Amino acid sequence: MPFEETEFSPFDKAENKAYRAFELYEEGKISQALLELEDALDIDPASSSLHFNKALSLDSINRFDDAIAEYEIALQLNPDDLDILNSLAVDYTRAGHYDLAIDTFERIQSLDPAFEPSYCNRIITYTEMGKHDLAEQMFYLAQQIEPDCALCFYNIGNSLFVRSQHTKAVRCWLKTLELEPDHPQINYRIAQAYWLAGDTIRAHEHFLVEIRKNPGDVDVIFDFGLFLLEVGDVESAKEKFNRILELDPDFALALFYLAEIVFKKGHYKRATELLNKALQKDNKLIGPRFRLAQYALMKGQTRKARNYLVAEVELGPKNTDALVSMGSMFLQIFEQDHKGLFVGVVARQEPGWAFIDMQNAGLCPELDYATHCLLKAVDINSSDANAFYYLGLADAIRGQLQNASRFFAHSLDIRPDDVCTLCDSAAVYLAMGRLEDADRRIEKARDLAPDDVRLKQVSRRIRLAKKAEKLGEYLACFRPRPTRKK
Repeated sequence: MPFEETEFSPFDKAENKAYRAFELYEEGKISQALLELEDALDIDPASSSLHFNKALSLDSINRFDDAIAEYEIALQLNPDDLDILNSLAVDYTRAGHYDLAIDTFERIQSLDPAFEPSYCNRIITYTEMGKHDLAEQMFYLAQQIEPDCALCFYNIGNSLFVRSQHTKAVRCWLKTLELEPDHPQINYRIAQAYWLAGDTIRAHEHFLVEIRKNPGDVDVIFDFGLFLLEVGDVESAKEKFNRILELDPDFALALFYLAEIVFKKGHYKRATELLNKALQKDNKLIGPRFRLAQYALMKGQTRKARNYLVAEVELGPKNTDALVSMGSMFLQIFEQDHKGLFVGVVARQEPGWAFIDMQNAGLCPELDYATHCLLKAVDINSSDANAFYYLGLADAIRGQLQNASRFFAHSLDIRPDDVCTLCDSAAVYLAMGRLEDADRRIEKARDLAPDDVRLKQVSRRIRLAKKAEKLGEYLACFRPRPTRKK
């Protein structure tokens, strides 16, 4: 019988489609591979291997929830298959279903205690759960079975890295590199760990090795650009960000950091162009509006600056320095828009020690935005002296002097020799009538900056207030005493 006349069984057709799907998968044509697998499953829906292969294909394009559904079907058809169980547990971890992942790994362990991947992959699950002691326990159990598992060293390195044990993480990842030189992004991870450990020379070396191996990896190039910025090699960093835009013209963060470079050089017009272009690429990007607000404020465009800052606040930035800067900028906008009220402590001019009352303060949303940013900064980093300082200023403006004095005190606990904080704290104490506290603050400030004219002015006002207080006590001695009727 001629070959073309040969009749194949439905299962043969399913097998052929599965083989074709495998070829497409190897070629990176995942969508076409999935179509072939779906056709195969229409023919043979009870094939555990077809469901398993479909799940693997879905994994490769990060469709983890869909992959989980396929693994679960494959598992129903073949309940004790260790590879299916292991892949399912890994995807449960990827999807954040940690309890299900642990249960599945433990089931593998009960079926075959010598199946090393159930321990190796559990390191990742426990790391993501923050249970690093258990992650280390899994590492040592895996080592007893397979002491030269490159992935085990890589996974426990991640646990150490998360805990900021960067030197130990480097040692683990160097072992991974020794055992598996082509492990994905291993030089990149080593570079990151060296960077954070303060070894910039070795970090630079491993960044270069990674980029030579994977010259088109945008994430690595971007991190290398940030590294170069930090070490002061601005021109090389600029080259890296431009390289990213050649590979991916829509990479908004590269535009943002190019804008940062030219902004710091004072090329504000070019920086503005790049910042607006970054926002066109990604309207939710944190950072560009902050810089645009700074530039608007430099030009005295307070309404424009305020709008940019409010939009930035709504994006929920989490960088402490940026939040503190935003808080101070809101206060600066308030100063410029309310010159008649914004006096004394905040304006840094000759003190008038007048504070607006709560009724007027309620009409100034800039103060609320400033406080919101600064409290968020304190939540992230409770040792930021600037955040407490500006919180003190905001409450001083509101007339909430008790709160202001506490915030200034917190700031001085962290940074006890800051002249501005000492001066403004003295001003608040003066307004509260706590003259001895005010005197102590201003005297310390004057010891630090004896020629500061503003400190001399504040000191003079405190002395006058103390004299007025003593005069009042003296005159009280001459007040007529009430007489009793006999």
